Amino acid sequence: MKRTFDICISFLILAIFLPFGLLLMLAIVLESRGGVFYLQERVGKNGKVFKLLKFRSMRPNADKGSQITIGNRDPRITRTGFFIRRFKLDEFPQFVNVIKGDMSIVGPRPEVPFYVQMYTEEQRKILAVKPGITDYASLAYFHENEILASAADPQKAYIEEIMPAKIELNQRYLAQPGLLQDLKIIGLTAQKILGL
Repeated sequence: MKRTFDICISFLILAIFLPFGLLLMLAIVLESRGGVFYLQERVGKNGKVFKLLKFRSMRPNADKGSQITIGNRDPRITRTGFFIRRFKLDEFPQFVNVIKGDMSIVGPRPEVPFYVQMYTEEQRKILAVKPGITDYASLAYFHENEILASAADPQKAYIEEIMPAKIELNQRYLAQPGLLQDLKIIGLTAQKILGL
């Protein structure tokens, strides 16, 4: 049931988004050299690593540095990148990941291997389900970049404060799985993006 829902909604959203997506692709290409999309290794269900698809919002080779993005002061982000990140438009290609079966629409956000290595055995239980495009943690930390920008040590703040809090929210999601909860999270996510 969840898989069928994921596929149908993903095809619908990608079809609706396509014209605007083409304009974004053009803006990305015109502003800086490099591909339109950015592929990043993330950890999925049962610890399997997959390539997460995003619109490229940073300059080429920006991923050689920090694994986290620090608000509006991060010089690696392009002008188009700031725009698409503000409205979470860089995430739309992940509906392709959903269709491929790497992800679900709702589920714990997939983390990079670097941070997953720090999980405790209890925290690793969130890897028992497919990761998602959105979840309770995405809602609670919708402006995560700005939070990190105000931290004296962004990396330390992420590891010691934000990451454990996100995992706790993911565990809350796993405690009550179901389509109704997924629909609630999708609705709340849409409200956040639209600023309602």
